[in-house]
Amino acid sequence: MATLENDYLRVSIRPEGAELTSIFHKPSGIEHLWQADPAVWPWHAPNLFPVVGGCLNNQLLIDGKTYPIARHGFARQSVFEITESTKTHAIFSLRSSDTTREHFPYEFDFQLIYELDGATLTVTYRLANEDEQPIYFSVGAHPAFAVPFTPGEAYEEYFVEFEREEPLETHMLSSVGYFTGETKLIPTTGNQLPLTKHLFDADALVFKNLASRRVAIRSNKHDHAILVSYPKFPYLGLWAKPGASFVCVEPWLGCADSEGAPKPIQQKEAIQHVEVNKVFEAAFTIEVR
Repeated sequence: MATLENDYLRVSIRPEGAELTSIFHKPSGIEHLWQADPAVWPWHAPNLFPVVGGCLNNQLLIDGKTYPIARHGFARQSVFEITESTKTHAIFSLRSSDTTREHFPYEFDFQLIYELDGATLTVTYRLANEDEQPIYFSVGAHPAFAVPFTPGEAYEEYFVEFEREEPLETHMLSSVGYFTGETKLIPTTGNQLPLTKHLFDADALVFKNLASRRVAIRSNKHDHAILVSYPKFPYLGLWAKPGASFVCVEPWLGCADSEGAPKPIQQKEAIQHVEVNKVFEAAFTIEVR
């Protein structure tokens, strides 16, 4: 376990999945991360790699071969090595191994870098290509924020505020988690999306064409808020298990497959790649105000 701490936040990250387990705001005494109730949803903030969402037939097609891959990939269930740890900075590393090659036949060093500065936590995904060919992959975040923030408040008093006022067109998912090709406009009030216990009855809301690169979780009753900024992530998911007291804000570089025939990894929607001897980096931030 690594713990980052300053006058504003105390943040904990465990080696299993390099997963955030706590974002505690010291001035208010509020724990902002969902505490992984196993009876509801047993995660805090899983990291998604080397795929985001589900792949058709639970397989990746790479160089003419198929490889079994679980929904959201294997990183969230892998044990990372803590390679650096200070009071405000930690690096977690997952290197390719015989186990990872069974699912993803590349040589790599996948890192999660956590940096605390004031009331802002920066999370950086870093992929170093140690192979002799380009690596194709997806990566994404899945942090679950506890809502309401304090006892005595109601979930329905909260809303997600988008950086811009814009149409929220969600891309519909099938019952097994693949895109159907259908879309639906989600009702908003200006740039605000009210939270309700039935908002996610049909699974996640997935936005592929947002202009907004920042969202906030806010209350109608006070000014305390969580801001998530994702400048390099074109896709955004919002999700909660229906009826649960949290909401996930999920910046993605990649997404689930669409219904139909499987495609080679190079042709998957929103796929990323990193060239030989190069390094890919993308970061998002979580700020408590």
